[in-house]
Amino acid sequence: MMRSTRSTVVYMRLLIAVAALLTIGTALSYAAEIPNLGRLDFPNSGAEEAQAPFLRGVLLLHNFEYDDSAEAFVEAQTADPDFALAYWGEAMTHNHPLWRQIDQDAALAALAKLAPTHEERLAKTPTERERGYLRALQNLLGEGDKSRRDDAYSAAMGQLSATFPEDQEAKAFYALSILGTQNGRRDFATYMRAGAIAEEVFAANPRHPGAVHYMIHSYDDPVHAPLGVRAARVYADIAPAASHAQHMISHIFVALGHWEESVDSNLKSFEVSRERAERKELGVDALNYHALQWLQYSYLQLGREQDARDLLDQMERYAGESDSERASWYHAYMRAAWVVETGKDAPGGHGADSEEAGAQVLDHFASGFAAVESGDLVAAAEAHELLAAAVDELDGDEEASDEQRVQGRVLEKSLRAKLELADGETAVALALLAEAAEAEASLALDFGPPNIVKPSHELFGEALLSTERSEEARAQFEIALSRAPRRSQSLSGLAKAARALGDVDTADRACGELASIRAQATPMRELPSACSG
Repeated sequence: MMRSTRSTVVYMRLLIAVAALLTIGTALSYAAEIPNLGRLDFPNSGAEEAQAPFLRGVLLLHNFEYDDSAEAFVEAQTADPDFALAYWGEAMTHNHPLWRQIDQDAALAALAKLAPTHEERLAKTPTERERGYLRALQNLLGEGDKSRRDDAYSAAMGQLSATFPEDQEAKAFYALSILGTQNGRRDFATYMRAGAIAEEVFAANPRHPGAVHYMIHSYDDPVHAPLGVRAARVYADIAPAASHAQHMISHIFVALGHWEESVDSNLKSFEVSRERAERKELGVDALNYHALQWLQYSYLQLGREQDARDLLDQMERYAGESDSERASWYHAYMRAAWVVETGKDAPGGHGADSEEAGAQVLDHFASGFAAVESGDLVAAAEAHELLAAAVDELDGDEEASDEQRVQGRVLEKSLRAKLELADGETAVALALLAEAAEAEASLALDFGPPNIVKPSHELFGEALLSTERSEEARAQFEIALSRAPRRSQSLSGLAKAARALGDVDTADRACGELASIRAQATPMRELPSACSG
């Protein structure tokens, strides 16, 4: 009798456990540490044979390796055709929130492979938590304004995270969704809120690639970058196989002006992309041009001109082979950076011939800037006319952001100001530069090489210095350095202005900083005369 009672109790407990399991669905906990990509624990109802590709897909998704992530999710679908989250994952690879991109048609096509309608997809999803992921994603895929859809998606991810507080993936994607609501703006309170949520995920799983990735994005401005140093160093170790992950480290180091560490991370990033392109037999557009751009900028700050020029020539070859607008833009930016930092010209044309107005703006600005530096004011005026036309085109481009339009207008005013200075119209030039600096100040802080390739506060300071208005010049250089720490030309300008004012401490501090930056260059680039003696 006692055995029977005991058996009944055990049986009843088993029924209760089964009932509880059925209440929340049939999700099982699957954890994975994939070498060189990170570790996560993502309970789900997929078949066991689908777990490896699915978890790899999620790790790649957190690392923004979208193409490889999509391949992994398709592999998971093949292993388990009824696995709802595998289709969710593929759809997610078509949403790039921090790049302000979403391909709604492609995302919906991925989901349609599971079932043709949202309601049918929910019916095929066995747990309430997994249905929450699909419901949240659906907010991104409807009609209407992208900002409204981003907000709705973020709110849904916040609700999912609150309903299932142990779900670290919901928290990680919620943090990313918060950053995605900003659309290029930089509201510090919002970014810190995202960073705090990512920090929670990091505390629970110190090898979660999304946690450190989204912490870096939350902190990668000159004000908050010190908060991201830990995440940057950890990310370097977590995901060495992800090109984007290796590049992301430099978001913190560029914001701090740590040029050597930026060089190291972008060299690794580009090499990973090159190895992947060779392994998968892809074209040059599979290369990480973004890392190449940041690498060149870091070389220029260090005074490693030959290394910077070699990269520019390399990018010129890629732009010629690719003939894509993306490659043309990167070549145009790198050429403009070279011209601005060295005062020397380099072959252009890819940006000028591009259909992308932003690339045209950069190429014409570079041509005009170089022409002024060489004294060819006729060529400079011609370049300015082309630049002004490209800016007008950018203003009329519905796909261009307000930030891009401001950047174009600032560069146009800057080149016009250089022409006015060369013609002796100092008052006109200074008025234009004051307008340019005010416009740039309205923009969010950059998180990498300056989008306005010749920062307007720096150019304004140089113009003021040339007219012996050293006090005003110093103020402009200080603003420039607050927006782009340890930038070499701003440090040089600050040293000259401070020396002219007899401010020995500031001049010596700027010179010391500049000397420490350029110490790694071979041969070392000459310091300004204000730093001699």
